[in-house]
Amino acid sequence: MKKCVIIGSGLGGLSTAVILAKNGYQVTVLEQGHQIGGCLQCFRRGDALFDTGMHYIGSADPGQTLHTILRYLGIHDHIHLSRLNPSGYDIVSLNGDHYRFANGKEPFVETLAQHFPQSRDELHRYYDLIQSVATSSAMHSLNREVDLDINAEYQTRSVNEVIAHTVSNPLLRQVLAGIQPLYAGEKDRTPFSTHALITDFYNKSAFRIVGGSSTVADALATVIRENGGKIVTDCKAVKIECDDTHATAVISENQSPCNEREGQRYPADLIISAIHPAATLDLIDSHLLRPAYIRRIRNARNTISAFTVYLQFRKDSVPYMNHNLYLYTTSNTWDALGYNQHSTPNTQRPKVALYMHFCHADQPAYAHTAEIITYMSINEVQRWANTTPFHRGQDYEIFKRQMAERLIDLVQQEYPHLRENIAHYYTSTPLTYLHYTRIPDGAMYGIAKDVNALGGGSISPRTRIPNLLLTGQSTASHGMLGTLAGSLLTCAEILTTDEIFAQLKKHS
Repeated sequence: MKKCVIIGSGLGGLSTAVILAKNGYQVTVLEQGHQIGGCLQCFRRGDALFDTGMHYIGSADPGQTLHTILRYLGIHDHIHLSRLNPSGYDIVSLNGDHYRFANGKEPFVETLAQHFPQSRDELHRYYDLIQSVATSSAMHSLNREVDLDINAEYQTRSVNEVIAHTVSNPLLRQVLAGIQPLYAGEKDRTPFSTHALITDFYNKSAFRIVGGSSTVADALATVIRENGGKIVTDCKAVKIECDDTHATAVISENQSPCNEREGQRYPADLIISAIHPAATLDLIDSHLLRPAYIRRIRNARNTISAFTVYLQFRKDSVPYMNHNLYLYTTSNTWDALGYNQHSTPNTQRPKVALYMHFCHADQPAYAHTAEIITYMSINEVQRWANTTPFHRGQDYEIFKRQMAERLIDLVQQEYPHLRENIAHYYTSTPLTYLHYTRIPDGAMYGIAKDVNALGGGSISPRTRIPNLLLTGQSTASHGMLGTLAGSLLTCAEILTTDEIFAQLKKHS
């Protein structure tokens, strides 16, 4: 059996490990933290449970892409889903009005046409274009017969440019772009293909994961172990050892002060890095990587990070909300990366907030917990960069509390009784993302997709070191389906594309 070492136990690392373990590789996954999962992780505060990154998923009905992939990975029966409202799984709140995104072509068009009756034909064209672009990606549509010209064209045209070309109503353009926090969209930069893949993913069907996304990580870990693989936690990769032609081993150090195990050397025939490409370069000192490649990775822009408020509600006080709310305080959804300026910095309001409930049971009557997320640059917390979690000082706590109060005030405008029903709340900043994911700048979605960047910002899973590959959302697209598509691309480099599609076909 060939030995494969995978660095990182996020969705990309775990799903790649499952595929390779099922195909006869002796897989070892190294995780620097005590808990596996990366952005699949959940955390507890008392009896309250919170997601950290994977808040809802799409295309999980029979015959749809994610359903097939979950069956292929062997975890479909171990994950329980709760459907979001098909008549409005996402709601964009803009200029005081609510705009619902419904599942399926006709419901999607007709629901928005209630607000924009003169734009019905344009909405049909927009929806058809979304589907056309989504089906042009082999790993997103699970179809080898794709139109590569369409795929290439819409990786080089921005979201706002294509929407403006397709839709004439200025307000409708803003509404259609209103879900851009799902991929940290940027005007004139984010490719329309990114928008199309994510829009299509959720429009097919939309769900929350009952019990949180960590159940996905646990299910993947079970399959890895059932197929002879290992997962080692508290084990930080510090070096990828290379000889003149290949990578030979991963050197680790023990991260747990309670564990007497020293760092180890893990010899490998194949090494896959599921961490950020720039973090991967930090582990390598080899002439095999060309300076131009290193510069490209080092100079790649990352997406912005986030600030999150985690709300714990009083028992049976807040009815469960089976949709997501994108709340804008600006009339321009492309102007959401900053703050609305008020009298002082301490009263600045975020321009967008994404409000979601956690799903602890299938269609519960009341919510136990919820989250409010807004954009935040790492620059805003840079003064605490050299501190550690839970030891960042009083100024940091005051900063977080002020931002949390502003976000709660913002959502309170939509739900007047929200504040009185909050029992406790907790917060995270870009420094939290950075600490737990090792992603530079604490970026939510890794390397930014950019029409102005080489290859649109996507990174090939192949490197100049022949047995070192990359996986994760920086190799394909953002989100759950994008990360899984990255895993399929990586494994196709090893097992061949024909073999991957043959295996997928058995589970479709």
